[in-house]
Amino acid sequence: QVRLAESGGGLVQAGGSLRLSCAASGGTFSSYTMGWFRQAPGKKREFVSAVSWSGNSTPYADSVKGRFTISRDNAKNAVYLQMNSLKPEDTAVYYCAASTVVHTVADVTSLYDYWGQGTQVTVSS
Repeated sequence: QVRLAESGGGLVQAGGSLRLSCAASGGTFSSYTMGWFRQAPGKKREFVSAVSWSGNSTPYADSVKGRFTISRDNAKNAVYLQMNSLKPEDTAVYYCAASTVVHTVADVTSLYDYWGQGTQVTVSS
């Protein structure tokens, strides 16, 4: 059983930065594709970014490209999301997810097997 725990969310002003962390336990973290998704009130959960097991592939949603950076540390069983130049529209609950199977795409929620509880990010204008 894989457990994921996000941290690092909070309230920040527009233009500010936050760094989200996701700690994984159980399973074989170094072999998983890890993803970040977010869900704003009344909206569907949407893809933010993902990182392959090797770290060589890091796709991003167009809405965050150039502002967010995903990274992972397999020695620490952790994945991070550095969020810069935050905008009010980035306000959402952010979820960490793990996919135990390698897929050709990484931006579909149904491809992920395990999810964290989420961490709230609120960006004020």
